[in-house]
Amino acid sequence: MKPLISIITVSYNSEQTIRDTIESVLNQTYERIEYRIVDGASSDQTVQIAESYRERFAEKGISYQIISEPDQGIYDAMNKGIRLAAGELVGLINSDDWYEKDALESVAQFYEETGFDMMYGDVNIIRPSGSFVKRARLRSYITSRDWNHPTTFITRELYSRYQYRVHDLFDDFDLMLRIRKDGNHVKVLNKVLANFRFGGVSTEKSLSGTMEKIRLRYDVYRRNGLSRLYWFECAGMELAKLIIR
Repeated sequence: MKPLISIITVSYNSEQTIRDTIESVLNQTYERIEYRIVDGASSDQTVQIAESYRERFAEKGISYQIISEPDQGIYDAMNKGIRLAAGELVGLINSDDWYEKDALESVAQFYEETGFDMMYGDVNIIRPSGSFVKRARLRSYITSRDWNHPTTFITRELYSRYQYRVHDLFDDFDLMLRIRKDGNHVKVLNKVLANFRFGGVSTEKSLSGTMEKIRLRYDVYRRNGLSRLYWFECAGMELAKLIIR
C-alpha cells in the first residue's frame, strides 16, 4: 500500500495567501493524504476560509482537521501538528507557500525507491523582482543554502524522536542539522516540489534584524558542533538577503 502522507499548515492571519496553500493540497495527484491546519487564533478570516473547504476535502475522502488556538509561535504549532499526524510521512507547508500539483506523488515514489528518513527537494522562490529555483543539495559542507524547508518530508517515526526546539527563527534548520548529525538516512530529490513566497518573517529587512539573524544562525551551527568559520557563511547569507529583493 502506498504511504499515507500527513500535510500540516501552520497559519496566523493568513487570509491573503492561505487559499493557494489549501488548494495546492486539495488538488494533488496523490490520493493518500490527510491535512491538518494549525492556526494560532487568527483575528482575520483565515479560519473561515479554511472552514469553507471542508466539503471539498470530504468529497475527495481526505481527512481534514482545523485547530485554532493560541500557541507559542510557529514551531510550537508545527510540533502540535506533527503530534496529530497519522501518516507514515509528514510534510510542512506554510500558509504563504504552495505545492506543485504532483509533489506528493513524487515524494511517495521517492520514498518507495529510497526508504529515506528525511528528504527535501528543489523549491521555486517567488520574489517581487522575479522568480528562481533554489536547488537542493546534499554534501559534506553543510549549509542552509542547500536545504529547502517547504520541500522537506520526514517520517513520522523520526519525528517521534525529534521535535522543533521552540527557541528562535532557525529552529527548522536546527532540527535538520540534528537529524544529519545523528546519521539518519537523508536523501535529496532534484525536482521542484513547492513554491516559497519571499516576504515572510524570515525575509524582513533591517540592519539590526540582519545582525540578530547572523547571531542566531551562527548559534545553530555552533550548537551542532560545526566550525567557528561558519560565521562567515551566516554573515554572507543574511547580508545578501538584506540587499536582494
